[in-house]
Amino acid sequence: MFIRLLPSLIASVLIAAQAGAETSLPLEAKQEERIVIIGNGLGERMLYFPHFETDLHRQFPNKNLIVRNLARPGDTPGFRPHPSRESQWAFPGAEAFHPEYETHLGIGHYPSPDEWLTELEADSILAFFGYNESFDGIERVDNFYNELDAWVAHTLNQQYNGQSAPKLVLFSPIAFEDLSATMDLPDGKEENVRLEAYADAIRGVAEKHNVGFVDLFNPTKRLYQRERNPQTINGFALSDEGYENLSKILIEGLYGEVKAQEMVSREALYGVVEDKNWFWLNDYRILNGVHVYGRRYKPYGNVNYPEEIEKIRQMTELRDGKIHDVAQGGSPDKVVDDSVTRSLSPVETNYTRPIEFLEVDKALDEFVMAEGYKIDLFASESEFPDLRNPVQAAFDNEGRLWVAVIPSYPHYRPGDERPNDKLLIFEDTDNDGRADRQKVFADGLHMPIGFEIAPEGVYVAQQPNLVLLVDDDGDDRANRQELLLHGFDPHDTHHSISAFCADASGAIYMNEGRFLHSQVETPYGPERCTDGGAWRFDPKNWRLERFMQTDVSNPWAIAIDEYGQTFLSDASGGANWWSLPLSAKIPHGMEIPKLAQFTTHRVRPTSGTEFIYSRHFPDKHQGDFIINNSIGFLGTKQHSVVEDGAGFTGELRQDLLYSTDSNFRPVEMEFAPDGSLYIIDWHNPLIGHMQHSARDPNRDNDHGRI
Repeated sequence: MFIRLLPSLIASVLIAAQAGAETSLPLEAKQEERIVIIGNGLGERMLYFPHFETDLHRQFPNKNLIVRNLARPGDTPGFRPHPSRESQWAFPGAEAFHPEYETHLGIGHYPSPDEWLTELEADSILAFFGYNESFDGIERVDNFYNELDAWVAHTLNQQYNGQSAPKLVLFSPIAFEDLSATMDLPDGKEENVRLEAYADAIRGVAEKHNVGFVDLFNPTKRLYQRERNPQTINGFALSDEGYENLSKILIEGLYGEVKAQEMVSREALYGVVEDKNWFWLNDYRILNGVHVYGRRYKPYGNVNYPEEIEKIRQMTELRDGKIHDVAQGGSPDKVVDDSVTRSLSPVETNYTRPIEFLEVDKALDEFVMAEGYKIDLFASESEFPDLRNPVQAAFDNEGRLWVAVIPSYPHYRPGDERPNDKLLIFEDTDNDGRADRQKVFADGLHMPIGFEIAPEGVYVAQQPNLVLLVDDDGDDRANRQELLLHGFDPHDTHHSISAFCADASGAIYMNEGRFLHSQVETPYGPERCTDGGAWRFDPKNWRLERFMQTDVSNPWAIAIDEYGQTFLSDASGGANWWSLPLSAKIPHGMEIPKLAQFTTHRVRPTSGTEFIYSRHFPDKHQGDFIINNSIGFLGTKQHSVVEDGAGFTGELRQDLLYSTDSNFRPVEMEFAPDGSLYIIDWHNPLIGHMQHSARDPNRDNDHGRI
C-alpha cells in the first residue's frame, strides 16, 4: 500500500487521464508506429547496445517501426535537468517531489520532455525508472510512487501524435548483480531489497492507471543465476551480452513471444541500427549544444545551427528507411545517399587578421626562453599529418608520448565525414630528441579531450561518456572499447570532462566546466554536478564523486604535488586553487566559498600545469608551479610555492618561455621520464568560442606541434 498524494499536491500535479487511455499487454505492433524510450541509464545504454531495437525490427520487419531514445542517466519521472532549458521539471508540479533539486542554472530554448515527445509524434512510450530513485531508501518509496503516479496521469492526458493518448508501458528496474567475489563492489543484497520495493511501486502505479507493466527485476535475477558470464560490468550496468539477453525479456514482456523473422542476419541489421542511433544521439544530445540551444546561441549559433539540426534529422530519417529495407531483406551494404538532404549555407568569418603559419625553424626563432634554457621541436604536422589540434598528452612506462588530437573540434557537422579524432603514440627511436615513429592507438573517436593510461587500458573521454580502450594483443592498437560511465554533460565540448590526471592510487581526476548539468549513474547511486567542478573516479571500485564543489568557470588542469595534494587551475579567470579546502561534500546545487589563491600573479586563459620535480631544473626551482597561457601572453609562467599558515602562497619567479608567433597556443604540458618538459601546442590563429562562430572557416584543423 502506498501513501496517496496530499490534496494540495493533487491539485497541482494530477490531471484526470483520458478515457480509453489504457494499455494492455501483450501489445500489437502498428504500422509505422512511433515508439519512444524514456527514463534512466538502463534505457540510454540501449542506444549503444541496440539489441532491443534490432530484435524489434526482426520481430516486425514489415511494420516500418520508428524508434527514438530520449533516456538520460539520472532522470526521474519529474526531474530532468538540461543546461539549455529554463526548468528542470518534466511536468507541472514535479518540483513537489524533489525540493532537494530546486537549484537549476539552465538558460536557453532546448525542448522540454513534452515538446520532444510532440516533435517525435510518440504513439507508444516505454518508460524505465526506479534505479536512481531507489537510493533514496525504503522510506521514500511512497514519494517515488506519487511522483510516478503524477507523471503517468500527466502523460495520459497528452496527445503527442496529435490524435490520441500514448500507449504507455512501465518497466521495473533490473536486479543488482553480485560481482563482489571478483570486484570491489556491493554484493547487491541491500540494493535488491530497495529495488524490489521500487519495482512493486511501479507495478502499483501501472495497475492504478491500467497501463502496461513489465517486470525486469525477477527475470534478471534468474538471468544472473543462469548465465556463466557476468551480465553487468559493475552490478547494475548491463554488458553487451546482458542487453542481448534483456532484449528477449523485453520482447516477450511487450509482445507475448519472441518470434524473429529471419529475412536478414541479426548482425547486419544491428550495424544499421547502430548507425542510425549515432546520428540520433548527435541530434538529441548534440555536442556543443550551448551554441545550438543555450546561452551562446546568439549572435552566431542562430545562423548555422537551425540548418544543421534540420539536416541531421533528415539524415536520421534516411537511416530509418535503410533499417526498414534491411529488415525486409535488403542489402546492408547499400550506402545512404545523404546528398538528398538540405544543404548548409556557408558561414562567413569575422576574423580579419592575416593568417601565416611559420615553418618549424622560423617558429623556433620566435621563442624567448628564460636564461639557461632551450627549446626544440619534438614533432609537428609537417612530419606527422595526424598531429592536428593536439589537446592532451601523457608518457607511458616505455617513455613514449601519447597525444590526443581532435581535428573534429568543435564537433561533428552534419554532412561531413564521421569524426576521426585519434589517440597517437610518438617515439624517438634514435635518441636525437625528435619523434621518428608514430602509431595510431585508436581512431574514429569524437572529442577525446581527456585520457589517462592505466594497466588495464586507456581511459578516454568520449562525450557524454567515459570509455576504456583496451589493447588485447599488445600491438599498440586498441581492439575494443568498453563504455563505463554515461551522463557527463557534452553541452560545451571544451567544458566537458577533460584534462585527466591520475593520483598515486590510480584514481582519475576529470575537470568539468561552467553551466554543465551532468548526471552519472554508479553502483552507489547517481552523482550530479551543476556549474562546474572536478570529478574523481576510482576504477577499482567504480566510485565516482564530485571532488570539488565550488564556482569554477572552465578548469583545464589539475596538478599534484610531491605530497599527493591536488591543485586546480581555472582557465577562464586564470585562478589557481588548492583543492583540499574546496572538496568537502555538500548538497546538490550548493558551492563552497573560495579561499585565497596560491598564485599571486594572474594571467588568463590558462591550460596545462605541472609542479617541477626534475633534474633538468635547478634545485631552488624544485616544487615550483608552472602554467601555460594561450591568449595574450603565449607561453609558460613559473611560480614559487610556499606554505602560508594553513594554506599556500607564492609569487611569479619567471617567464619560463613565450613566443611571438601568434599561432602558438600552449594547452598542455608533461614531464618526460628523463625530466625534460614537453609543451603541447594547439597551434591555431583562431581559438575564441564567444567571439567567433563555432563554424568559422578560419578555425584551423590541420596544425599541431610539440
